[in-house]
Amino acid sequence: MSSNRDGTLRDSSRHGSRHALVIENLTKTYAEGSVAVLEDINLRIDPGEIESIVGPSGVGKTTLLRCLAGIMPPTSGRVFFGDREIRSPIAELSIVFQDYGRSLMPWMKAGQNVAFPLEGRGVRKSTRMAAAERYLAAVGLPGMSKKYPWQMSGGQQQRVAIARALAYEAEVLLMDEPFASVDAQTRFDLEDLVLELRNEFEVSMLIVTHDIDEAVYMADRIVVLAKNPASVIDVVDIPFGRDRNQITTRADPRFVDARSRILAQIRK
Repeated sequence: MSSNRDGTLRDSSRHGSRHALVIENLTKTYAEGSVAVLEDINLRIDPGEIESIVGPSGVGKTTLLRCLAGIMPPTSGRVFFGDREIRSPIAELSIVFQDYGRSLMPWMKAGQNVAFPLEGRGVRKSTRMAAAERYLAAVGLPGMSKKYPWQMSGGQQQRVAIARALAYEAEVLLMDEPFASVDAQTRFDLEDLVLELRNEFEVSMLIVTHDIDEAVYMADRIVVLAKNPASVIDVVDIPFGRDRNQITTRADPRFVDARSRILAQIRK
């Protein structure tokens, strides 16, 4: 999405040209190379695909996400979006954080929070607020634009954070433990919401999670990391396609097989 000179939004289709996010031989070290966190990571997230990264606590999943977003430079290796190397944050990638309470500005109402990133792109107020209303409705919060975050439940706040990422019309959502701070039922609802949004908007997603069941339920492919330093030890293709259900998919023997395979790798 981009803006015209008059502050309106140009008519860009999410179903048009898309690009892959490609990670080549990414390594990250700290303390002048004495502490290796990530080593030789290679990944590819194709347009419209959901990929998940799992691994033990402290493996470096969030560090990897920051390198992909251009927030933190890798020590070596490269990250590409299409044919463009990512060296700093770009508009086509948006992050949904675990701590929705800190990612939303409490003095702004929900609609203002969603519309805020568009202000920096020169989009006029009436247009960006209309976009906020549209994407709040898309995440199941119609008519909630006038509420402050502190007036909303945790699940509703995270929906606002997702709506903000959608309003920016990034091609890839990077999600860092996005449902870890909500209760189990809300988590199931948000998982299904994200799958519906992928189908509606054809946005690609990379989801970092500790929850293996969540990864198997949501992802098309799961990358398993081992630590000291973190490296890819397995890549698991998930066979369910886009039509998934919290009851039948989780009861499928292939779900159990994938979960057991990933758990065995992590517990080695």
